[in-house]
Amino acid sequence: MKLTVRELVVYSLLGALMYVSKVALEFLPNVHMLAALTVAYTVCFRKKALYPIYIYVFINGLFAGFSMWWIPYLYLWTLLWAATMLLPRNMKPQVAVPVYMALCGLHGFLFGTLYAPAQAIMFGLSFDATIAWIIAGLPWDAVHGISNIFMGTLVLPISQAIKRVGGTMIQN
Repeated sequence: MKLTVRELVVYSLLGALMYVSKVALEFLPNVHMLAALTVAYTVCFRKKALYPIYIYVFINGLFAGFSMWWIPYLYLWTLLWAATMLLPRNMKPQVAVPVYMALCGLHGFLFGTLYAPAQAIMFGLSFDATIAWIIAGLPWDAVHGISNIFMGTLVLPISQAIKRVGGTMIQN
């Protein structure tokens, strides 16, 4: 996946946009546009969407610290990217919008559960302790999932805007 200079610049800007969108909404816990942007980038750029996604992950670690909390970010966004890659490419808008909303919501609802294996390994948690950790985070996952459903309504407009200006960069 060789990149042109244009792609490098655009993907860097899109990764930075992910980070800025997260910071702008930090006053609302677990509410952000990250899932919607991840899905939109994947719809548009397919495999190359991993570039802005991991630029975001790197920037997030750079500003918040490359600590243990950051390690699950190395796979959490890849799981959403992979799920999006499995979706049909040319869904009709009346199908695409609810599918994108459901996918974003599911990622939010499952975020703590998906994060838990790394937490268990890093901190030596037993199975029971891991389940307790997941249960303790369910209220936050509920907020995350519900907000992701609403943010998922933005996937189609974001991807359409990217396709309008993306030209040759868009993957068919």
